[in-house]
Amino acid sequence: MTNFKDTFLQYSWDDVLKSIQDKSGNDVIRAIEKPNRNLEDFKALIAPAAKPFLEEMAQESKRITKRRFGNTMQMFAPMYLSNECQNICTYCGFSFTNKIPRRTLTDVEILKEVEYIKSKGFNHILLVTGEANTTVGVSYLKNAIQLIRNHFSNVSIEVQPLDENEYVLLKENGLYGVLVYQETYHEEEYKKHHPKGKKSNFFYRLETPDRLGRAGVHKIGLGALFGLEDWRADSFFTALHLHYLKKTYWQTKFSISFPRLRPFSGGLDPKVEMTDADLVQLISAYRMLEEDVELTISTRESETFRNNIVNLGITSMSAESKTNPGGYVVDKQSLDQFEISDERSTEQITQMLKAQNLEVVWKDWENNWE
Repeated sequence: MTNFKDTFLQYSWDDVLKSIQDKSGNDVIRAIEKPNRNLEDFKALIAPAAKPFLEEMAQESKRITKRRFGNTMQMFAPMYLSNECQNICTYCGFSFTNKIPRRTLTDVEILKEVEYIKSKGFNHILLVTGEANTTVGVSYLKNAIQLIRNHFSNVSIEVQPLDENEYVLLKENGLYGVLVYQETYHEEEYKKHHPKGKKSNFFYRLETPDRLGRAGVHKIGLGALFGLEDWRADSFFTALHLHYLKKTYWQTKFSISFPRLRPFSGGLDPKVEMTDADLVQLISAYRMLEEDVELTISTRESETFRNNIVNLGITSMSAESKTNPGGYVVDKQSLDQFEISDERSTEQITQMLKAQNLEVVWKDWENNWE
């Protein structure tokens, strides 16, 4: 059975980081000029040596994106179902050690949230929970998907990693996509940030996209949480993971997200800062490496940054997000998982996109679960 772990273990974090740092301006120029780029080119494009070429990279990213996706932006909304969690994570507001009121939405509350989200025009929804098997395990998720699948053309989840047969079950009941971030590909640092709970198993999490691929899930979302470790090395390993998955599960669609560490109650300061210019460089590099991959930006980022990035490689974004269970209607007072930066309404985001000549796309196709 093929598994990304075998590929991952062939690489050394320190060697990868040194290789990136050693890339020259000439390496960057060659990567920009090539029609098709490989992982070594990607190293050059995310290297410090690429900083003087940011404008050229951004324009190339824009050109590729327009050619492949046209002037469109796919919209989605996250809906938090529960903040209960059995893990200790140093950077998360839902961490088991945080003494916060815990809440899991009932069927009635879920439908109230759905009604609001639908009223804003969304047809793609991302269901999010903490990682608590007994409270929000597979049976809860299956029920939630069944409850809302007729309301949306696309239902994805961002929850605890599951076994392959559990993904098969959820797919049979309406699941379209799964987002699973490794947080960091640095194994030792990962252990420091996840000392307790099922999430502390680095390789079980690393192998989750393989289980998703074998289960036939339509879309797999990858990413690292920037701030835990060096963003360049984490981004290379994310690209390596994507490269492996595309070859192994070629019928699957893939997305990359770019979460930067955001404050929460009792939060963690970033170990390594990622500037706005760094993030533009990274987004451009991913687009230049993989023209078909969906690149997503969330409301973690500021209004100004999101306004400026929507034409430079991003193809999917959220709006008016709430990161607490019931945050749209049911319970606006409970603690958020992290702070939102762009708090504009869906209507304001839509107006901004249209002003930049982007067509707002609310759904891809119609699912019928009658």
